[in-house]
Amino acid sequence: MSSNKALSGIRILDMTHVQAGPTSSQLMGFLGADVIKLESPVGDATRGQLRDIPDADSLYFTMLNCNKRSITVNLKNDKGKEIFTKLVKTCDVLMENFGPGVLERLGFDWENVKKINPRIVMASIKGFGSEGPYAAFKAYENVAQAMGGSMSTSGLFDGPPVVTGAQIGDSGTGVHLMAGILAALLQRERTGRGQYVECAMMDCVMNLTRVKWRDHQRLTRGPLPEYGCQEFEDFTPRAGNDSGGGQLGNAVQCKPGGSNDYLYIVVQEHVWKALANRIGGEDLINDPRFEKIENRRANQSEMWDLLTDFASNHTKRELMEILNEIDVPCGPVMSTTDLANDDHVKLREMYLELDHPERGKWYNLGCPIKLSDSPVEVTRSPLLGEHTDEILSDVLGYETNEIDNLKEAGAFSRPPRRK
Repeated sequence: MSSNKALSGIRILDMTHVQAGPTSSQLMGFLGADVIKLESPVGDATRGQLRDIPDADSLYFTMLNCNKRSITVNLKNDKGKEIFTKLVKTCDVLMENFGPGVLERLGFDWENVKKINPRIVMASIKGFGSEGPYAAFKAYENVAQAMGGSMSTSGLFDGPPVVTGAQIGDSGTGVHLMAGILAALLQRERTGRGQYVECAMMDCVMNLTRVKWRDHQRLTRGPLPEYGCQEFEDFTPRAGNDSGGGQLGNAVQCKPGGSNDYLYIVVQEHVWKALANRIGGEDLINDPRFEKIENRRANQSEMWDLLTDFASNHTKRELMEILNEIDVPCGPVMSTTDLANDDHVKLREMYLELDHPERGKWYNLGCPIKLSDSPVEVTRSPLLGEHTDEILSDVLGYETNEIDNLKEAGAFSRPPRRK
């Protein structure tokens, strides 16, 4: 493992599973942390979910667990608990996203963990936090979007609430957790003490919808003129593809009219004359319906109709080129296929081919955080327990015969089923 990365020297004991926690630990692995993924002998549930190749780790797992080592430990076994305790002593961070009470029942709640290692940062992801009326509720991606305010503000004004394809509940919370972990590690440099870090999915979704809370408060002082629909109640409404900012924006359909043949256009105040001239000449420049931004807000439906008529003669890429020439902010709606084959994406190393011993060639997303002195090397996800012996030897100092004895004692085996 390279010693010149941003997080070199930081060892993370990652007990998280599914998406939110693994997103966080994978990002830190990209940045050089030694991430030890501790799994039960059964393994992370996502290894077997949505499999596209029989008996191989699923893409759900491989795409969230790169740059990690895997060790399996039976925490219901005394020897397994002994190994876990030694790992806690040697790690800088312990991450978990178990349901309420799971670690407490195993004897590893925060109070006990900090007794084992006062310098450790323990980081938890919960659906709704460890306290409050919702604390015991189960949470999933779309549940978090529903309860965090995202769904109520997404979709068309007269349609049902809609979830976003961006995993803001899971992956969004994982990014928040990474920020909390790194902040706690920085504070430890001053205090010498670790601390407990918690991120709740509902809280993080609320934070990611902060501009909608801006509008929630503006509503108490009158209508929101930038919204395409001017029917308001006492909550922030759904806005469709309206920009949601001070400038008008929307997705305009282009030829040949396919499901993703759209260009998103932002009509800034200072580009209107050049845009109007390009699509309608002097007549449109002088049209009183669109003369000033307040006029365009009041008549934006007609403005978007004119832009759509113009767009119908161009593909989204052609229209993007036309509008870029006059400095109109715009971008094509890009499908996953568009992005997978995009030169810009390849240049940014955001879609990378990897090789896996079970599934062969596959693609993983790259690291969106670019550091000039910490280049990212993406390595494949680990097989279940692939690095158990290595971690026991290199990290904890066990001899081969000791490892064999631990195996015999059931420290890494699935506990026997109750009869």
